[in-house]
Amino acid sequence: MVKKYKPYTPSRRHMTGYDFSGLTKVKPLKNATAGFQRSNGRNNQGRITTRHKGGGVKRLYRDVDFAQKKFDIPAKVFSIEYDPNRSARIARLHYQDGEKRYMLAPDKLKVGDQVVTGEKAPLKPGNRMKLKNILQGTVIHNIEMNPGKGGQIAKSAGSGATVLAKEGKYVQVLMPSSEVRKFNGDVMASVGRLSNIEHGAIVIGKAGRARHMGKRPAVRGSAMNPVDHPHGGGEGRQGIGLKYPKTPWGKHALGVKTRNKKKRSNQVIIRRRKKKTRK
Repeated sequence: MVKKYKPYTPSRRHMTGYDFSGLTKVKPLKNATAGFQRSNGRNNQGRITTRHKGGGVKRLYRDVDFAQKKFDIPAKVFSIEYDPNRSARIARLHYQDGEKRYMLAPDKLKVGDQVVTGEKAPLKPGNRMKLKNILQGTVIHNIEMNPGKGGQIAKSAGSGATVLAKEGKYVQVLMPSSEVRKFNGDVMASVGRLSNIEHGAIVIGKAGRARHMGKRPAVRGSAMNPVDHPHGGGEGRQGIGLKYPKTPWGKHALGVKTRNKKKRSNQVIIRRRKKKTRK
């Protein structure tokens, strides 16, 4: 549920947050947590490749099992927990053989539920099986790109893809981006839509809260000098003075297709994602 605040300061007036209802009050699983050094938008040479990143509060990393390769071993959901490193909630599983792991928690998964991974499993939230064995119209998440690689698609809060049709060894899936794509029927996918659906409705409310999240200020190009940005310069407030917006390095910033036309995976894309309309 989304929590609202009393407007005792201007920034609090529209701010919203999580009330964390439905989460279990337990300490993180010790053998699945570790500290980690964040790169803050830098590559392996130490150069900034993604701007406006840095700072932020310290976080413990939770090792989430995206592959879930423990086949036909039932696991009980011990707790639903908050993970500071991702938007969806995570579930702690206690397997019958004594092992404990984290997985992404789908919506409506509760403490005490049983989940299982298998080639064919009951069609209920949290269970994982081969894509070819999932019924048409089912919402799925944590989908593999290649068999055995582990989930790579539909892993953020509230996201889910829909199984459309089966075509030979391939299965057509409607992606969260509205793209329709073919997957090998032997890849694994989990049933259900991911938890924390209201994540997109959260209003940060103030700059300080963004800094806690590791987001640094983004300065408009039109507020810079000509030497710093193609949009910079001019007396007072100026338009960009160009036919189209540019990046600081002079490349087109909007409406440019960046996907390689020769990419092999183009042959499995049936319909490209719909273009977003600018308001």
